[in-house]
Order: sequence, then structure tokens, then C-alpha cells
Amino acid sequence: MEWHAAKALEVLNALLHSGWSIKRQRGSHRILAKRGKPNFTFAFHDREEIGPKMLSRIAKHTGLTPEEL
Repeated sequence: MEWHAAKALEVLNALLHSGWSIKRQRGSHRILAKRGKPNFTFAFHDREEIGPKMLSRIAKHTGLTPEEL
């Protein structure tokens, strides 16, 4: 799997499109929920660039794939 950098808003939208929902938000910290999965804290500003290493970590916890971006 080849990961490239992406804007945080794009990643968040991909997560929401794949079934995650925002449970609550405080500032840039969003708690995402999905049935059958533990909650995931998404703590990035919308315009922030997320690098390949962090995208890989997000994928590990959420099931996101490079194709879904």
C-alpha cells in the first residue's frame, strides 16, 4: 500500500463516507464513532497536511484504505 500526504479535511470526509460519524467535537478534536469499532480521536485542523506515516496509523485504527482517499 502506497500512502501519500493528504489534507485532514479530505481524510475526515473519507472516514465519514466509510461509515464513521462525529460523536462529539471540541475545537479540532473530533471523537469519531462506528458501530463495532472503538471510538477514534481525530485531532487535526481541516487544512493541515497529514503525512504518509500518520495516514498509515489512521488506517490501522479505522480500516481506511488508500483507495478510499
